[in-house]
Amino acid sequence: MDALLEMTRTAPESRDLPRSDEDLMDTFRRTGERDLFELLVHRYERELFSYLRRYLGDTQAAEDVFQATFLQVFLKRDQFEPGRRFRPWLYAVATNQAIDAQRRGRRHRMSSLDRVGQGDEGDVGKLVDLLVCHTGDPLAQVDANERQRWMREAVDKLAEPLRAVVNLVYYQDLKYRDAAEVLGVPVGTVKSRLHVAILKLHEILKSSHANEV
Repeated sequence: MDALLEMTRTAPESRDLPRSDEDLMDTFRRTGERDLFELLVHRYERELFSYLRRYLGDTQAAEDVFQATFLQVFLKRDQFEPGRRFRPWLYAVATNQAIDAQRRGRRHRMSSLDRVGQGDEGDVGKLVDLLVCHTGDPLAQVDANERQRWMREAVDKLAEPLRAVVNLVYYQDLKYRDAAEVLGVPVGTVKSRLHVAILKLHEILKSSHANEV
């Protein structure tokens, strides 16, 4: 990923009149202007890499898939339809690339996410708050660091379809409709998977707490 980021570090972006992702991608699709592609890489490098690292559980695998994702964006720019939202389309490309990487056996998801990016603590907190609000408070008596550890371990234990929804909605803050577009499922399926995920997380966390006390 270093080479790709190095290529885009000096990309000029107007801070006064920022263009939408859709405008950048549509113009890039029509003109092939490389600066526009570089701006998109800059906008999503932290967010998308954080998502891929969490999804794959491995930093090197996330770097490989990050590069593969934007290579696909570059090569398949003609497939971006006018009027389509860019962010869910990008996440769909990234998720497909991550699934392909796992299928090829180059990397397997690990049980720990020791290196978390900025903002992960708040994201974990949102999911913890939801668990406490809806299903009791197995985490109410532990400190923030312990909550983060337990939550990361619990999410890692979910089945892939449930883990994918949690990652997209709670860690990446995608709306239900955008997560549905990324995963290629109805919005109702996203909601039902989230409900099941919350219940299973509660069971996992409750069992883990019982074993440690």
